Amino acid sequence: MAKEPVRVLVTGAAGQIGYALVPMIARGVMLGTDQPVILHMLDIPPAAEALNGVKMELVDAAFPLLKGVVATTDAVEACTGVNIAVMVGGFPRKEGMERKDVMSKNVSIYKAQASALEQHAAPNCKVLVVANPANTNALILKEFAPSIPAKNITCLTRLDHNRALGQISEKLNVQVSDVKNVIIWGNHSSSQYPDVNHATVNTAAGEKPVRELVKDDAWLNGEFITTVQQRGAAIIKARKLSSALSAASSACDHIRDWVLGTPEGTWVSMGVYSDGSYNVPAGPSHTHVSLKCFLPFNSVLPRPLALSE
Repeated sequence: MAKEPVRVLVTGAAGQIGYALVPMIARGVMLGTDQPVILHMLDIPPAAEALNGVKMELVDAAFPLLKGVVATTDAVEACTGVNIAVMVGGFPRKEGMERKDVMSKNVSIYKAQASALEQHAAPNCKVLVVANPANTNALILKEFAPSIPAKNITCLTRLDHNRALGQISEKLNVQVSDVKNVIIWGNHSSSQYPDVNHATVNTAAGEKPVRELVKDDAWLNGEFITTVQQRGAAIIKARKLSSALSAASSACDHIRDWVLGTPEGTWVSMGVYSDGSYNVPAGPSHTHVSLKCFLPFNSVLPRPLALSE
């Protein structure tokens, strides 16, 4: 029996990340190759023509899983009935800007979109905030959409997590799929802390700790950390544009593992509303912690980990 379509909202859908993200969703990268989807795409009025162009391309691509497309500049229309909301839209970070520089510009955006989700999204809607500053935007959304459970509002740190995996795989010349269980602590910013103390690599001799294989604590405690912390800025400097393809892919990874669960023995990083775990005060502050995602859909539980110095 065919599954009912899942309605997925992407805000900022005419932008770079949105343009990379929507075909991934339509192809099944986010929710699986047996899950039909209806895409809801929202952008600002000046981007309406570009948004319509994205819709035309989605139709032209003839994705079998794509059962409908809503392309609109109206937040209420975009949010009506959505099961998953990926909040990509926001004031973009440009070269030389820190995430705090765009914070005030995003407050009004997220207040309005939170109100639309609060009133019109499907019950138990799951929200992923991508636009920077992601932690702050997620908190704004939570405060102005109080009926959405706090556990259903998350923000993206999977990009940092994946960047850490990528750096380790390149250092060891192994497949990135063989590296797992890095942790990203802290805010999604240059102050984040990539942690490899629980990370392992799958080898012919079994799983081995990353530190044991790298054999270079100076690199792990220095260049590795700064590379991950500053990767976004490095990409902006190289492309003159912020990360798009990798951000879109990471958003798919985030939602997929939240919905479908992680492989046995594997955890991922995401920003969640603090419940007091890891000595982070409970209450109105998003913190990035490492999570293992279990089925069913709405169960996301912290894995108890010993903390190093």
